[in-house]
Amino acid sequence: MTGLVIRLAPHERVLLNGAVIENGDRRTSLSIRTPNANVLRLKDAIHPEQANTPVKRTCYLVQLVLSGDSHPDEVKAPLLRSIEQLSQVFTDFDSRRVLDTASQAVIDGEHYQTLKALRLLLPREARLFAAKPS
Repeated sequence: MTGLVIRLAPHERVLLNGAVIENGDRRTSLSIRTPNANVLRLKDAIHPEQANTPVKRTCYLVQLVLSGDSHPDEVKAPLLRSIEQLSQVFTDFDSRRVLDTASQAVIDGEHYQTLKALRLLLPREARLFAAKPS
């Protein structure tokens, strides 16, 4: 990976290798050049009690790696298993492409890209739960 570029809104916070960094008054971009740096936008963070759906739980597993709370090797197998389970529900072409991207990112150790891909499924999951008969 040649680097990760993160664009931050004013006063947006990001967790970078365990340190919380807050942006100033203007939009800015950070270029992370260190390979395998743990980066998590705090606005994207899912709290443990919010990980109450299959996609959110999968995102939370990735988040644990990005925050430095879990080692990537510990999470790899459960994460791939979880993505495989999601593929049983999200069978449309676009969702399958997202899941393929997420799986490949896990295999490649690109956890930020994994989370980025999986977050695309959150609105779809919300629609599925909203359409669920009572």
